[in-house]
Order: sequence, then C-alpha cells, then structure tokens
Amino acid sequence: SRIKTEKPEKINPGLIELKEALGLKELPKRIECFDNSNIQGYSPVASMVCFINGYPAKNQYRHFNVKTVVGPDDFESMREVVYRRYKRVLEEETEFPNLIVIDGGKGQLNAARDALKKLEIDETPIIGVAKKLEEIYRPEDPLPLLVSKKSPALKLIQRLRNEAHRFAIEHHRNRRSKESLKTGLTSVKGLGEKTQEVLLQKFKSLKKVKEASPQVLEEIVGKAKTRLILEAKKKGDL
Repeated sequence: SRIKTEKPEKINPGLIELKEALGLKELPKRIECFDNSNIQGYSPVASMVCFINGYPAKNQYRHFNVKTVVGPDDFESMREVVYRRYKRVLEEETEFPNLIVIDGGKGQLNAARDALKKLEIDETPIIGVAKKLEEIYRPEDPLPLLVSKKSPALKLIQRLRNEAHRFAIEHHRNRRSKESLKTGLTSVKGLGEKTQEVLLQKFKSLKKVKEASPQVLEEIVGKAKTRLILEAKKKGDL
C-alpha cells in the first residue's frame, strides 16, 4: 500500500524573514495580534486576530469587551485582554502562538508582558509595533529594531495590525448600535426584555426597527407589541 504524502502547507515568504529579523527559535507559524479600540473613550473593546502560516485564520479571531478598566486606559486594557486570552489557552490547553504582536509601543508591550509573566509564560516571543513610524520593539531592546520598509516581514506585520484594527472597529460599531437599539427599545412602555431581544437579533439597529413596516413587525412580535412600537414612534419616544 502506498503511503500518502501530505502536501506541504503554503507558507508566506514574510515568515522566514520575520524569524530572521526577530531572532526567533522557530518559524512563527501561528501569530496572534492584539489591538485596543476605545473610540472617544466609549466602551473599550479589544480584538485579537490570528494568522496561520502568514495568512488570516478568521475562525480563530476573538473579541473582548474590557471589563476591569474604567475609561480609556490602553495599558491596563492590554494587560487585561492578554491575560484573559492566555489564561483561557492554558485552561483549555489549546494552541499557543509562536509570536504575539501588540499594536502599540513600549507601554502596551510592557503591559502585555506583565500579563504573560503573571501566567508564567513570558518565554513566548512578543513584539510591539509603534503606530507612527512602524517601529518594532522587543521587550529587552531599548531601541526599535530596524526592518526594511519594503521587506515582506514588515508587510506581514502591517497586514496583521491592519486586520486587528479593522476587526476591533467592526466590533466597536456593532456594540454601539446594539447599545443604542437597547436603550431605544427600553423607552417603549410594555415591551418586555424577551421582545427587545427578538427585535435586537432581527434588526440589529434602532433605525431599522423604525423603518420596518407594521406588517413586518407584526410577523415578528405580534399585533399588540407592534401597536406599542407604533404608538411610541408617533409620540417620538422611539
């Protein structure tokens, strides 16, 4: 019987260069990148994106609502999120990354490193990418690493960071529209939490609830509840 030979997985050329540039012991086949987003200081959230073999693995992406930090504090938010992520990885015994990328300079990097130290896993390679000059920092380096602007390694890091940023903003937007929908619906007298939840899942935004025809609303929540919504709309409560 013939032995099946596995096809080698396609690997992004930037990975090999990244391994060299950062002096890593192994190829960073799994990279996890974190980004904080607190637009106008409103409900801080964070995102983590994962690249495998240098390509996005979207089913591995994660969102975090920052729980312990009041107001916009990037360092504390980063500390909390990195701690929560890897505490869970340890508990569930899932795969660890070969490299962690933090969107931010020395402050965010040190906060993330503190979280890893607390979990006693600070041998995991970690770098910070400062926004303005695309500078890459390692925890032990006083000065940033020089990586050519044209290199595949830097392009890969930029792609990771842009993806983490896009994902954080998308989550932020969804959360804000959900919150405004919830507060809008609470002002409708006689509308219970279950009905609010149904409308929330179906319409995703307050604007869409307002624009919905009575027939559509009736199909979803029935005649009596539709009447309540239409009355609130008439009075300007919704």
